[in-house]
Amino acid sequence: MKLAIVTAYPPSKVTLNEYAYHLVKNFRVNDKVKEIVLLTDKTKEDKDIKFSTPGCRITIKECWEFNSYKNIKTVVKAIDQINPDVVFFNLQFMKFGDKNIPAALGLLLPMFCKFKGIPTIVLLHNILEEVNLSKAGFASNMITKQVYNFIGTVLTKFILKADLVAVTMKKYADILNQKYKGSKVRVVPHGTFEVHQTPTFNIHTGTKKVMAFGKFGTYKKVEMMIEAVEKIRRNSELDLEIVIAGTDNPNVPGYLAKVKEQYKHVPKLTFTGYVEEHKIEQLFTESAVVVFPYTSTTGSSGVLHQAGSYGKAVVMPNLGDLATLIDEEGYKGEFFDPKNVDSLATAIERIVSNDAHRVELGKANYKAATAFPMSRITEIYINEFEKLIHNKMMSKAEVSTTSII
Repeated sequence: MKLAIVTAYPPSKVTLNEYAYHLVKNFRVNDKVKEIVLLTDKTKEDKDIKFSTPGCRITIKECWEFNSYKNIKTVVKAIDQINPDVVFFNLQFMKFGDKNIPAALGLLLPMFCKFKGIPTIVLLHNILEEVNLSKAGFASNMITKQVYNFIGTVLTKFILKADLVAVTMKKYADILNQKYKGSKVRVVPHGTFEVHQTPTFNIHTGTKKVMAFGKFGTYKKVEMMIEAVEKIRRNSELDLEIVIAGTDNPNVPGYLAKVKEQYKHVPKLTFTGYVEEHKIEQLFTESAVVVFPYTSTTGSSGVLHQAGSYGKAVVMPNLGDLATLIDEEGYKGEFFDPKNVDSLATAIERIVSNDAHRVELGKANYKAATAFPMSRITEIYINEFEKLIHNKMMSKAEVSTTSII
């Protein structure tokens, strides 16, 4: 099959680009996929399609830009040019922009593909019904929230025009099926990017790294994490380094620069900036614990799946989608009150001061992560692609038969 994927893709900084990389990495080695056409956002640097193992042909068509009003036209034009067997959308609500109109227009694309008769699957990483709009930086007052919720409901109806909408958590499917009757929604787990050989679960002697990874500034804020580690340092002899790995959330430009200035007096505080794909393994491997300094959640956590794949102990708030992943997929960690620095300090210290406990949590998370490798996830999607292609062929055959009669 000729598979078109509409997505951001490395070295893009737009959300979900890393997820797309690992989808492509696994789709390309499946014998049923003959060509992948990536319909991506435009970047100055070349797209990262160099893989260590052979696979199918990959074609790049840079046909959209973040916050462009023209995306719906340019993407549809690109799809018409390549004539794919199936189109796969790797989406969340702010995929095409953080401005309302460009973001909304981009989400109409699955409906246009369906109208054109192209088998279409949407992977929807979050649903607006489960997003705390204030903490995510989208709405600050009740009227704005009501407007966003109304627009989100309308856009979700358009997205559900696709042949199939995949979500990563069961509660998302339950909400969509209950609110939007008759929808074709399926739960497909997030999956783990890389399944490594069983980790040694050892870390380098000496300084232990306490790491957070992501896009920060909205519901992911690192001040409390820094203060929690400072508290541990004052009350113990533990040698700890704080590692903030990642960039600002697009809605809060300059956030990390302000944090860096505010805490410039804090020793062993490292800001890595954007972490390239080939450096992620080292980042996780060298960390003693991965912290999730979240006050809310907006979807299944890719960082948690990555931490699990490297056998890492985690510290996280027991709320929202993180709590759901604990129940549904078997992840474990130390939990804290997202409003309490002392609670976070206690949770971190329980891990960094007790290697046996750290290893126990790491092993549980590795087991959870390896249950759903990305190779298994892409196989699920390929099976769905084949069903849709078959249904399209059968429909054409029925039309032809009717015409003859």
